[in-house]
Amino acid sequence: MRVLAIDTALGACSACIVEAGQLVPLAAETIPMDRGHAEALMPLLDRLSAQVEGGFESLDRVAVTVGPGSYTGLRVGIAAARGIGLAAGIPVVGVATLSAFLAPLMVGDRRGLFTAAIDAKHGHIYIQAIAPGGRTIIPPGLMTYRDAIRLLGSGPILVAGSASAMLAAEARAQGVEAHINDIAGFPDIAWVARLGALADPNQALPKPLYLREPDAKPQDGARIARQ
Repeated sequence: MRVLAIDTALGACSACIVEAGQLVPLAAETIPMDRGHAEALMPLLDRLSAQVEGGFESLDRVAVTVGPGSYTGLRVGIAAARGIGLAAGIPVVGVATLSAFLAPLMVGDRRGLFTAAIDAKHGHIYIQAIAPGGRTIIPPGLMTYRDAIRLLGSGPILVAGSASAMLAAEARAQGVEAHINDIAGFPDIAWVARLGALADPNQALPKPLYLREPDAKPQDGARIARQ
C-alpha cells in the first residue's frame, strides 16, 4: 500500500509518500510555519509527486491529520486530502494529531505513561495519555496543566509535543517524574503515514476533530433584529 500523508494542523506544512512496511518514505518534505499553509501545500505536494514514480496515480490511500490544531490549518489539509482522494478514487483517512505524537513513544520497551501534549494557549493544553499496556489514562481532551498532572497521577510520564517542556516542568514541580521525548511543534509526518496505513476508512473519517469551541464567536449584541 502506498500512502500520501498530509499535515497542516499545527506549526508546519508537511507531506510524505510512504510504502507500507518501509521505514524510510519514498519522498518527504516539511516546512515549519505557523501561517501560510494554504499557499505552501499544493506546491509541496507537486514536488513530492514528481519524486515518485507514477505520481499521485500510484497512491492507494491518503492520510491527513484532523486535529486538534489550527482551525484554518486543519481545513487546508483536509480539503486537499479529500480532493486528491476524489480525483484518484482512493480512500482518505483521518489521523488524530495527538495519536501521531504518541505513536513514536510507544515503540520499544519504555517506562512511564505515554503522553502527548499540545499547547492550546491561555494556560491550557490538548492532552492524551496511555499506559504501556494500552489502557487510556487521559482520553483526548482540553484542560489546564494542573488538571493534567492530577489525572496523570504519580507518573513517571514520557511526554512529546509542543507543550511537553511546560507539562514536564509542572509535573516536576509537583513531585512527578517526567521525561521529555520530543518538543516539536508538529508530528513526524512519516508516523502520520504509518497510522494512516493502519486506519479503517469506515471509522477514521477525514473530518476536523475539535476539542474546544473557536475563539471567534458571533457578536449577538450587534445583530440587527429581523423584521
